[in-house]
Parts: sequence; C-alpha cells; structure tokens
Amino acid sequence: MRQMLTLAVTLIVFTGVMSMTAGAADGDGGKCMTCHKEKSPGLYQQWYGSQHAAHKVTCIDCHGAQKGDADGFMHEGALVATLVTPKDCGRCHQTEQAEVENSYHATAGLILESADAYLAHVAAGEPVAIMGCESCHGARIKIDPNSPNKLSKKNWPNSGIGRLNPDGSKGSCNACHTRHSFSKAQARQPEACSKCHLGPDHPQKEVYEESKHGNAYYTNKEKMNLDSDKWIVGVDYHEAPTCATCHMSATQATKTTHDVGQRISWTLRPPISKRKDNWQAKKANMKQVCTSCHGAAFVDGHYYQFDALVRLYDEKFAKPATDLMTLIRDRKLLENPASFSNKIEWTYWELWHHEGRRARHGAAMMGPDYTWWHGMYEVAQHFYFKLLPEARDFHDAEVDAYIDNLLKNDPMHAWMLDDTGKLKQEIKSGEMQKIYEKLFDEN
Repeated sequence: MRQMLTLAVTLIVFTGVMSMTAGAADGDGGKCMTCHKEKSPGLYQQWYGSQHAAHKVTCIDCHGAQKGDADGFMHEGALVATLVTPKDCGRCHQTEQAEVENSYHATAGLILESADAYLAHVAAGEPVAIMGCESCHGARIKIDPNSPNKLSKKNWPNSGIGRLNPDGSKGSCNACHTRHSFSKAQARQPEACSKCHLGPDHPQKEVYEESKHGNAYYTNKEKMNLDSDKWIVGVDYHEAPTCATCHMSATQATKTTHDVGQRISWTLRPPISKRKDNWQAKKANMKQVCTSCHGAAFVDGHYYQFDALVRLYDEKFAKPATDLMTLIRDRKLLENPASFSNKIEWTYWELWHHEGRRARHGAAMMGPDYTWWHGMYEVAQHFYFKLLPEARDFHDAEVDAYIDNLLKNDPMHAWMLDDTGKLKQEIKSGEMQKIYEKLFDEN
C-alpha cells in the first residue's frame, strides 16, 4: 500500500505549468515527470494518454491542497492531498458535481450506519466490512497525523461511490472514471458498474449479461463507438445499450446526467418497494431512452409487466412477511435480543434482501431467469416453507391467527389450502388469472 500511496502522491508535484509532451524533462515539472516515467511508468502513461493531459490539466491541478485542508501535507515543497474529491473535480466539472451530490450514489456511504454494515461487522468482522462493504459503498475517511499521507490505513485506499471525505463532500469520481486515464470509453462500459452491482443481493451485472441487451453489447462491442465525444444513442451507436446508456447518457431528447436516479421510478432496495418522488417524470425520462431503439407499444408493454411484478412481490410476499416479523418483534417472541441472532431474522433478510431484490431487478432489466428461478421461485419457497413454519414454531396465538387468516382468506394464497385447511390438489389457471388481474392496474 505504501508504494501505491507514493505513486498517487508524488505524481502531483509540479511547481509550474509543465509541458504536456513526452520530452518535458527540464525544470521542476520535468523533474517530477522524469521520476515518474521511471518509477511508475504505468501511472504516468495513463495520465499522459488522457484528456486531462491533452487539455494541460496537471497533477497539481487535481491534487493540490489549500492551507488548512485536513488531509493536506507538504511533499517536495508543495502542499498536496492524496484524495481527489468531488469538490476538487467540481472546480472544472460543476454540473457533474452537482448532479452527483443530488444522486442516490452520493448516499451510498450511509450504509455504514445500516443493518447491512452491522451484519458484516458482527457476523464476520471489521476487515470484511472495510474490504467488502466500504470498498463499494465508501468509507468515512479519517485523518492519521502519523501517516505520511495523513490518511488512516483503515480507510485508504478507498474509491467507494459514496465515500465520506474530509472536506465534507460525498463520493468518489474515480469509482467510475478509473484513475489516472479517466477514459470516457471505460466509464461507458458495463464493467464500470459491475464492480459493485453484482452478487446475490443486487445482480445487475448478471441480469444484464443474461438479457438481450447484454447479449447484443458483447456481440457488437467494437461497433459501440465508445470513444465518441457526444455518444448519443441511436445517432453515434445503435447496436445495444450499456448501463450508462439507460441511466446516464444522452438521447436525442434528453441530456447526459450524473444523477443516476433521474430515470428510475421504483426504489427496489427496501423490503417493500417504493415509488420514487416524481416517479411519473422519471419513468418518462427512461421511456425516452427506450424509444430510441424500441417502439412506444414495446416500452409501454414492458412497464406494464414490470410494474405488475413489483406489485405482486410487494402484496403477496413482502408486506405479509414484514407484518409478520413486526408482530413477532412487538410480541417479544425472539429468543435472543441481538439483531440477526435468531434464525427467522436471517430467513426474512434473505427473502427480501437477496431473493426479492433479484426478482425485481430481473424484471426491471429483462432477465427472465433472475425474475423467476433466482427470484420469485426462491421467494415463494422460502416464504411458504421456511418463514411461515419458523413463525409457527413460536406457538403464539396471534402469530398463528395471522398466518391462518393469510392462507385461508387471501386469494393470492388460495392455491395452498382448501376450506378445511388441507392442501389443494390443483387450481385452475383461469381462476388464478382473475386473482392477479388487479396487479396490472396502473393505478
């Protein structure tokens, strides 16, 4: 790590405006360039081939610190900081900084106070939380006056998307724009997002790869014109979308945005899905992207099906499961007081945090296997044959009454039991269709 810190820090030392040519070797700037061409040639070459270098943006422009900066330190006669924060980038990229600041990405570091982080800390241990959770979500960067770069080894290196920086800013631009090349082509590819958006609880990477969107991209990657300055879908490329296409990049009708929530109408992260504020406008924004390549009827049909799937998950499984867990907690039935120290808590957690998210994300991104086999199949199996039996094990009258009422009187669970409480042999598909028809109601 010491070597990486040295590479990141010493590159910034320029006492004047240096030449952007490879032959710059005179003066103080040339001294730094000559040193880093020898000691860290990969880092130097990344910067040298970047748009920053082409536009005469030197390392001191990004890494230069101001007097009083908590993470500033003297190095070879210059006051510098290892961290480059969104506030630093915002000196040139004001619009982008403002959009990131207002985005859901900027809140990712708040997971440090959530049940996710608690579970990682207690069930595994702090090193796991640091290298697992904080690597994607971001750490709270702490100052260590005894460190050569003023940054605590527990928090640095870190490029989490919601990193909490000493200057008060949130985020890390190089979570997507990998240093030091800052390639727009790299940031436009799905791999830029797949460091964090994958796995059992939010498998967007896997869903994308399963979908026809991902299939078309990987088949036609060389036709995507990824280096284009404006990169408008349907104009500069048309073979496939990437994550950036749908969530950030420009269309003929919409501008590029760094607020990744401006085209998302549902929040699918919590146990029960939520409509976002101003969701109608955000859905319209995403439809503008979709209709760059699809007909309006195609897009409307997708949302009709997707919205119904989200309502199905919420009404049939998420709300009853959450109500049941609330009842169990309110009645103080859990044997052990610590969170996640009871089996049913893990069952409920995986039902919504893993299986329920997979189903919803699969439907959102047209991944059928994640919608069903990795999603609703497992939700249903664990709801009926894990969560409910574990709840009955408390032998509590109110809990049992809740479950009995759900299975006997809720039409969505009618396939399980007949009027006598016995398992039904079969149920006609036409009857089930009537039960679920209401889920397709847009209102």
